[in-house]
Amino acid sequence: MDKTKELSASSLQSSKIVSQNGDVRGIFSAIYLNEVYPETFNEHEYFFIFIYLKEAKELHSVEDGIESSLKLTLNSKLPVKIKKLPKENQFSHLIDTTNNWNTYYLVAFETADKINLSLSDEKSLSAAILKYKKE
Repeated sequence: MDKTKELSASSLQSSKIVSQNGDVRGIFSAIYLNEVYPETFNEHEYFFIFIYLKEAKELHSVEDGIESSLKLTLNSKLPVKIKKLPKENQFSHLIDTTNNWNTYYLVAFETADKINLSLSDEKSLSAAILKYKKE
């Protein structure tokens, strides 16, 4: 395993996405790119996000004009940039498998002292939270 793959494996976190009545509705996964590529991703907090939902939804994005109840936040703040990625993308090599049922994103947030990444859907899902230690 090369250094990049090792860093991405240690940074990868996942959480079940659960409905308000306790049913598993999907999986939310993230790799903190600032840890994997500190020389490239350092002006904001960057994440490679992949989401599987039984009922497909797009992430809320003011930048792209996408109104959705599915919101990704860092410490309760919305991203400054969301870019939807194709199944095969510049970060595909960081994960073991890519598939047609995941949705992939590059997401940037304002720089923060702590990293609490949360995916929530105010209509039907409880929040899935991933916490990273900032070095």
